[in-house]
Amino acid sequence: MNTYPLLVSQDLVFRAKRTTLLSSVSALNAAVANLDELTEENVAQAVSAVEAEGFSRAIITDPYGQVLYDTREAGNAAGRFVFYNELVEALRGSSAMYSVYKEGAFHSSAAQPVLYRNQIIGGVYVYEYDTQQASLLENLRTTLLSISLGIAGLVVTLSMIFSRQLTRRLGSLQGAIRGVREGAYNRRAVLSGHDEFTQIAGEFNDLVDRLQETEGARRQFVSDASHELKTPLAAIRLLTDSILQNENMEGETLREFVGDIGQEAERLSRITEDLLRLTRLDSGVIEAPSRVAVEAVLGRVEKMIRPVAEEKAVELITICPPGAAVIATEGEVHQILYNLMENAVKYNRRGGYVRVRVETGAETTVLTVEDNGIGIPTGDLDNVFKRFYRVDKARSRAAGGTGLGLSIVSDTVSRRGGAIRAESLEPCGTRFTVTLPSREGEEDAP
Repeated sequence: MNTYPLLVSQDLVFRAKRTTLLSSVSALNAAVANLDELTEENVAQAVSAVEAEGFSRAIITDPYGQVLYDTREAGNAAGRFVFYNELVEALRGSSAMYSVYKEGAFHSSAAQPVLYRNQIIGGVYVYEYDTQQASLLENLRTTLLSISLGIAGLVVTLSMIFSRQLTRRLGSLQGAIRGVREGAYNRRAVLSGHDEFTQIAGEFNDLVDRLQETEGARRQFVSDASHELKTPLAAIRLLTDSILQNENMEGETLREFVGDIGQEAERLSRITEDLLRLTRLDSGVIEAPSRVAVEAVLGRVEKMIRPVAEEKAVELITICPPGAAVIATEGEVHQILYNLMENAVKYNRRGGYVRVRVETGAETTVLTVEDNGIGIPTGDLDNVFKRFYRVDKARSRAAGGTGLGLSIVSDTVSRRGGAIRAESLEPCGTRFTVTLPSREGEEDAP
């Protein structure tokens, strides 16, 4: 880009030289064009009135190339033959022009044939040696070179500054990434500004926050799962040690201990199954949904729950329109209804009721499980769907709960694009409301 102005300036000078020299040649040619024969005397007399401007040397020759007129005083070529390329072209009948910039000067020459009655009677040759324009062009070259070097130096300096700043910001981001990779989830990338690195740092910090939350949830889950698994295992170990250490244990007592071991083993099995369900939900690998008729699934769950409800003298009421359906799998609908209905019966009182109502809409189906049991304190409603959370831990364990049922229900409903809500009833009782899509395309993708 820096050479472009120089080339344009040089081209402009060449064009000016061409115009000037052709004008000078034409003037000399016009002065001798009316002569029927060119001689040294009449040529000198004819061109005496022409102002010798715009050229350094002028030569007029006869048709054979012998010099008849030469403006150079030192080394005058009058009487000798010259055969400059441009002059040879002119004696052949063609005008010629040549210009070149070399050795700090413009060398320009032009020639034309002298015609008399369409006959070539001689040639006019003009030469110019110009150092003034060359000096201007050289100054321009020097100025452009200085500007180029200045710009180059500025670019290099700015590049070094920006590169150092970029390297420092990139190093800060890489240090934060290495720290998180090594397990320091409290590490943050601290970058100021509004550039892309700051945006990346913000996204990275958000990702680390989520990783920290996930890691905290994982550790809490492992801790809670270990605690839940340890309780039945400790009970089984205590019971088996008691049996082994008492050689004279009565048969009735032995059967009671073995029954207790079976109950703890069953509880351990339920915890394991619930953990496996949660693992499958967390992995995101779930079955493709389909349209499931709620009435048939509700009927099967009711048959399983009714003996328990009758044993506790709890009235079980189900209301479901024949065409009610949701977009899920039969296993998921069964799991949702069974967990909610089992909890409603399990934590109810004698003479209470459990009412299950299914209502259909244009886009969704609403499942409501309501009871008038012991209820849930208002302060615990936001936590009942957390894993291993129990409102009353002692009562929950005594009832055989694992603390995972409502969490499984909540995760299942959420993954199918639905919603679940828990609310306390007055004067006592709880209502769980589950909303699931009833048309294809309404549920979230797994």
